[in-house]
Formats: sequence, structure tokens, C-alpha cells
Amino acid sequence: MNIGQAAQFSGVSAKMIRYYEQIGLVPKAIRSDAGYRNYSLPDAYRLRFIRRARDLSFSLEQISELLVFWCDRDRVSADVKAMALSHVAGLKAKIAELQTMVQTLEHLADHCHGNDLPDCPIIADLAEQTAAAAAEQRSQAPHKTPRFGVDTPASSRNRAGQSEPKRRA
Repeated sequence: MNIGQAAQFSGVSAKMIRYYEQIGLVPKAIRSDAGYRNYSLPDAYRLRFIRRARDLSFSLEQISELLVFWCDRDRVSADVKAMALSHVAGLKAKIAELQTMVQTLEHLADHCHGNDLPDCPIIADLAEQTAAAAAEQRSQAPHKTPRFGVDTPASSRNRAGQSEPKRRA
């Protein structure tokens, strides 16, 4: 089947099929005499497998591992289960983060008057968080006290073999 037929069969766009081929998630397609990609039925099923794994939010790296499991008839299902449960834990953590974001935004929206005045607790919170993050970044940045005569632009020119510019009196 050509790339369009493989895309329709698998639910993966032609662009993504080419990308998966480029990164090695699917083997390079056999080319026709005219240079068109030809995919076998097993290739199309592999693309369907990838699509289903993407629908479940597995990363490309995880999908690569799952494909190895799928192709290995001697696999240990406990390994696949462990991988799936680890992914579930990651999804639950993301859900918790999203729920916290929703609660924060709902709280801010409840306290916003939504009128013609410029006062807005949503904007104030965003600005406060931005200022707090900037202050934290500044406090964590190493403070380097300049050593006069050593770290000045003129001294760096002297180290490079250039003479200091002459000053007019």
C-alpha cells in the first residue's frame, strides 16, 4: 500500500509516517520504481500500534520499547505491566498538576470582577509569580565581585597584548 493508504489504515498522517521512518520507529519503506513508498500490512499494523500508544500518551522512547516488547514473543509480561504502571503514575501526577491549575484559575476568576476597570486579580497573580520567579533567579545567581585591575575591560585588553588607550589631559 502507498503512504496515503497506510495513513488511512493506521490513522497516522503521511507526514508522521515519514517522521517515524526517519527516526527508526518504523523500518524504511520499500520504494517502487517511481520512488514511491510501499508499505506492507505488517508495517501498517505497526503504525496502528504506534498510533494507539500515542493516543495513550506514551513518549516516542516508550513506544520504541513497547515495539520491542510487541515483536519479542519471549517477552515477560511483567516488564510490560511495570512500564504501563509507571506511565499511569506519570499520568496521575500530570492530572494532579492540571487539577491544581484549574483550582487556581477558578479561584482567581471567582475574585475577578470582570468589569470595565483595569484591576484584575488574574493579571496581578501572574505578575506576582513572575516577579517572585525573577527574584528567586537573581538570589540563586552567583554574585561575582569585580576585582579592579583584573576584571575590567581595560585589563582584559592588556592581557590580550593591547595597550591601554591614552587619555587626553
